[in-house]
Amino acid sequence: MNAVAVECIGIGLAYGTNQVLKDITLAIQPGEFFALLGPSGSGKSTLLRLIAGFNQHNRGRLLVDGRDITGIPPNARNIGMVFQSYALWPHLTVYDNVAFGLVERRVPRDEIRRRVGDALALVGLSDYAKRRPNQLSGGQQQRVALARTIVIEPQVLLLDEPLSNLDKKLREQMRLELKRLQRTLGITTIFVTHDQEEAMTTADRMAVLEAGVLQQVGTPRDLFDAPVNRFVAEFVGSTNLLPGRADPARKVFVAIGLGDIPLAQHADGTALSIRPHALTIAAQRDARRLWFDGLVQESEFLGEFTRYEVRVGESTLTADVPHLSSTPLYPRGAPVQVGIDTAELRVLA
Repeated sequence: MNAVAVECIGIGLAYGTNQVLKDITLAIQPGEFFALLGPSGSGKSTLLRLIAGFNQHNRGRLLVDGRDITGIPPNARNIGMVFQSYALWPHLTVYDNVAFGLVERRVPRDEIRRRVGDALALVGLSDYAKRRPNQLSGGQQQRVALARTIVIEPQVLLLDEPLSNLDKKLREQMRLELKRLQRTLGITTIFVTHDQEEAMTTADRMAVLEAGVLQQVGTPRDLFDAPVNRFVAEFVGSTNLLPGRADPARKVFVAIGLGDIPLAQHADGTALSIRPHALTIAAQRDARRLWFDGLVQESEFLGEFTRYEVRVGESTLTADVPHLSSTPLYPRGAPVQVGIDTAELRVLA
C-alpha cells in the first residue's frame, strides 16, 4: 500500500446556525498514525465521517494524496472505516464478512481467496474463517472488522473509537495490535477517541478538538509537556491549575494564597499548570524543591502510584506519588510537606 497524505484546509461544517467544525486546517503525513482527541461533542467523529464522505463540509477543501475529494461519494474514495459497533453481518461467516467488500467490487474469486487469507493471517484469525460473529469474543470481532477493512486495500484507514466496547485489559492488548498492524501495512491511519491514554499510547501525533475548534496539534509528548491553553492542559493528562498572575520581570508566578513561585523562564499568563507527578509528598523537606505545608484530604491507591488530594494554602493540589512497598501511605488529615519541581511548571493564559 502506498502511504498518502490527508489535508484539511479551512474545513467548516454547519447545520443551520450550529457550527460543528470551525476552520479546521490540518496536515496528516503519509503513513502516520494520527489521533483525533476530544470530549463528546467536540467534532472529532464528525471530522472523521467527513473524511470518509458520510458528511459534507460547507467550506474548505479536503485533499487525499494531493487530490481534492470534496463531493466524491464514500464508495469512490478508497477509504476504509472501522466502526465502534464493528458492524459485522451476523449471518455470515468470518470469511464471508471479510470478503464482502471484494465481492461487491467484483474481484475474481481466486484473488478474493488470496486476499481474505492474507488479511485473516495479518490479524491472527486464519483458524476462525468458518465461525460466525456470535462465536467470537469482542476482541476477535474487532479483528474481523479490521480485516474486512484492510482487505480492500484502502489509501486511508479510519478508526472510530474501535476499542470502546472492550474491557481495560483487552483494550491495552488491542492497542498494541493496532500499532503493530499499522506499522506492518504502513497505511495512513486516523483514529478517533475521547480516551487520552489511548491517543497518547498509539499515535505518532494527535490533534485536540473542543467545540469544533482545533486546539493543538503535536506529538503526545508535545501536548503533555507544553499545552497551549488550559483546555489542553486539563484534557491531555491531569493537571493542577493555580490562579494568579505571572510577573515576567521577576520570573515568578504569584499564586493566589501561595505567593511567589519561581519560574525557569519568562512567561505571562493567569494560570499555573502543575502535573500531579511533578509534586512530591514527604514528611520533611529537602533542598531540591520548592516546599509548602499541606494537609492530606483524600487519597486513592492506584497500584503504581497513590493519588493524594492535599490542601495547600487556599488551593487543593493533586499529587501522584509512585508506589513502592517501602513507600509510606499518608492518612486523611496527615500534615505533609508538598514539594514542587519548578522545572515542570507551565504558565497558561
